[in-house]
Amino acid sequence: MADAGVVLGAPGEVALEEIVVDQPGPGEVLVRIEATGVCHTDLHVVDEDGWGHSLPVLLGHEGAGTVEAVGPGVSEPAPGDRVVLGWKTACGTCSNCVRGEPRRCRQPPAAGERLHRRDGAALSPVLRTGTYATRTVVPAVAAVKIPSELPVEQACLIGCAVATGVMSVLETARVWEGARVAVIGCGAVGLSVVQGARLAGAGEIRALDLDPGKREQARRFGATHTDPGPADFVFDVVGRRETFTQALGLIATGGTVVLIGLSPAGESVEVDLPALFSRRARILVSHGGDHLPQEDFPRLAQWALDGSLDLEAMVSRTGRLDQWSDAFDAMREGSVIRTVLAPQ
Repeated sequence: MADAGVVLGAPGEVALEEIVVDQPGPGEVLVRIEATGVCHTDLHVVDEDGWGHSLPVLLGHEGAGTVEAVGPGVSEPAPGDRVVLGWKTACGTCSNCVRGEPRRCRQPPAAGERLHRRDGAALSPVLRTGTYATRTVVPAVAAVKIPSELPVEQACLIGCAVATGVMSVLETARVWEGARVAVIGCGAVGLSVVQGARLAGAGEIRALDLDPGKREQARRFGATHTDPGPADFVFDVVGRRETFTQALGLIATGGTVVLIGLSPAGESVEVDLPALFSRRARILVSHGGDHLPQEDFPRLAQWALDGSLDLEAMVSRTGRLDQWSDAFDAMREGSVIRTVLAPQ
């Protein structure tokens, strides 16, 4: 059976089409995608005409599946292993990796040109993964083995939304026990921040969203309040002028604002520097929660299995790969937490 993928072929032109998937090269693995989450980042790639990726682009970056084949030199994972794909792996050679900070890696490794359109044009996989496809090829280090007991439609969320949200709390901000936390934006990443704050033992978790239904929904995941209030940590999961301004206004003395959301090109905000100084505030940027797939995916999976993380409730609906457009519409409308597509 021919492989298929959702491709951004030109600005504004997205379609499900037949693709060619080559065998993996040295240090690479071929993965049969069984579930892929529909994330705002892929919508951002479409809206930003590739967002730095060379066209044509194979969409998708939040995926899980089974290893079908491995390239020369790969001993792990092995064919048959259930894996989650990580877009934020470490190269081991950049300045950050060399000084022992792989979570700040500047150049995550990518596979060679193994994905093509039927006419031979090389496809650029979003964030080096390309999971809106029946199969994809990634560096072996980016395919992290997880327990097969975790349903694949839940497991795929670990690849982006869950790792980004939870690790923004535990790694980027390092929220302490008893801290007051506010989360602006209660989609899949925001709800993962809420769950991360609960795992960290936060004393207050304020879920803020324009949609009252989303605010109340956040209580299921650990939110204690749905109204604004002073906070030690404010997570802006939206990344717009209004939300970042709101975040700055909520931080208490010594507080921290963590920017998570992807902002559209040209978005800016004015900062009252004397106020920032007088409150001894910090502004941090979370790049995917500064997660490290090899370390974090297994423990996130285990937390899901033991009930510490609720991934089941984050899957609002499932569908086929050819329903990608409907999934994008539902995401724009805000009517779902996460849609998960099954390419197989």
